[in-house]
Amino acid sequence: MKFEVTVIGGGLAGCEAAWQLAKFGIKVKLFEMRPVKNTPCHKTSNLAELVCSNSFGATEETTPGGILKAELRFLDSLIISCADKCRLPAGSALAVDRIAFSKLVTEKIESNSLITVIRKEILDLPDGFCIIATGPVTSLDFSEKISSLTGKDFLYFFDAVSPVVSLESIDLKKAFWLSRYEKGKDYLNCPLTKEEYENFVYELANAEQHPLHDFEKDRFFEGCLPVEELAKRGVDTLRFGPLSPKGLKDPDGFMPYAVLQLRPENKERTMLNLVGCQTNLTWSEQKRVFRMIPALSNAEFLRFGVMHRNIFLNAPVVLSDGIHLKTNPRILFAGQITGTEGYTESCASGLAAGLTLALSLTKNININFPEETAIGSLLKYLKTADSKNFQPMNFNLGLLPPLQKKIHNRAELCKFLVQRSLKSLEKMLI
Repeated sequence: MKFEVTVIGGGLAGCEAAWQLAKFGIKVKLFEMRPVKNTPCHKTSNLAELVCSNSFGATEETTPGGILKAELRFLDSLIISCADKCRLPAGSALAVDRIAFSKLVTEKIESNSLITVIRKEILDLPDGFCIIATGPVTSLDFSEKISSLTGKDFLYFFDAVSPVVSLESIDLKKAFWLSRYEKGKDYLNCPLTKEEYENFVYELANAEQHPLHDFEKDRFFEGCLPVEELAKRGVDTLRFGPLSPKGLKDPDGFMPYAVLQLRPENKERTMLNLVGCQTNLTWSEQKRVFRMIPALSNAEFLRFGVMHRNIFLNAPVVLSDGIHLKTNPRILFAGQITGTEGYTESCASGLAAGLTLALSLTKNININFPEETAIGSLLKYLKTADSKNFQPMNFNLGLLPPLQKKIHNRAELCKFLVQRSLKSLEKMLI
């Protein structure tokens, strides 16, 4: 019997879901509204375009992020495979050349004979099986369609993007290349003295921001706060956060008072992202304030930080298992619209939706991702979280069930959890 599934949204989750379905011989219609209709934050028509950071986070298996990536590699993730092929030096983080990455994903999807990419905004859902992966910037028209399906209002928060500057405009005499704890030289570090740092924090906290619409409330995701919001929380907040000097020593062997790290955006290292500096400041204020950092006094801004509204479902109320719509199990959701936060988590959600539906259709098998896996623990969170105060979640070790015997060394703990997780996934697929 031939099956066909509609996937709506050509982001990380939608592409991953389509890929997993096609692996099982299922035909897929993948709808992506760009470039016919653009979003406030996308710049290209490529599938899987990264609009915030160019990093998928930690990749070593001694970290929570590494555990999740190990699971995705085990399950033959398209997105992580493409990210690995487009990787840039960034210490232990999986940073990518964002243009090369999105182009590679687009080529893989468009060259798959079972996947048909349709460039249009879809407003009416098909009668058959459908995976909705329209992401955090779902169009207003389609948001209304989903609202009519769920019978519940969306929750939302604001997400902000970091600025990007040109390498040639940076004063390299006032910066140095080094990864934390001397694990390579993948980051350009811009040190600040105590006086420079405190002046920077003061101006950052008092700088002019883009105004929000009257109908919108300030509701930030704690894992992605605008840098100016962090500055308002106290003078030392940034120094113990994104501007921490921990693990960094300048060429003379001294640890600076504070350090802003810049991460390469492309292989040529001509474009650099201000790590942890997602912002909603006006463009003129971004120039003024970030140029207070000595190495950036003449910085050329290739991309300013921007802010956009991220939409997500109240998953515990409307989704039965973090995937299926309670009122219509033929409709599945994937990606950040479900309340998973982060690139890798979005990919994991798309893979879970695609694989779950593929096995159900082709083999009549209903799988449940074990809760001792990173993917399973994320899905459990979407199912069981407090619906009255539901917030998006990154994968973290706190989501996993407690061990009977504690392992105090974090690296050893993560290695154990990876092994346990992969064994559980192997049993799930038997």
